Amino acid sequence: QVHLVESGGGLVQAGGSLRLSCAPSGRTFGKYIMGWFRQAPGREREFTAAITWSGEITHYGDSVRGRFTISRDVAKNTVYLQMNSLKPEDTAVYYCAADAVPYADSLRGPYDYWGQGTEVTVSS
Repeated sequence: QVHLVESGGGLVQAGGSLRLSCAPSGRTFGKYIMGWFRQAPGREREFTAAITWSGEITHYGDSVRGRFTISRDVAKNTVYLQMNSLKPEDTAVYYCAADAVPYADSLRGPYDYWGQGTEVTVSS
């Protein structure tokens, strides 16, 4: 079992930036694909970004491509989601997820492990 812990959420004005972090609790990441998803109130969960174990391949949802960047720091055992040019429609709970394989045909899932989420609110 992998317990993922997200941090870095908060309140920001439109046009601002936030960086979310995700780390496993009490262990290091295996050779896992890591992803970020988000869920806004009243909406379905949405794929946001993913990165392969090696970090060579990344993939983004259409609504965030060009504004968000996913990365991973193996030494710090952490995955990041840098969010720039934030919009009110980016308001959501953001979830970190791990797929227990290093590569896959689709980086959109399914994922094996999920964090509890961190809330991001973008004011207009």
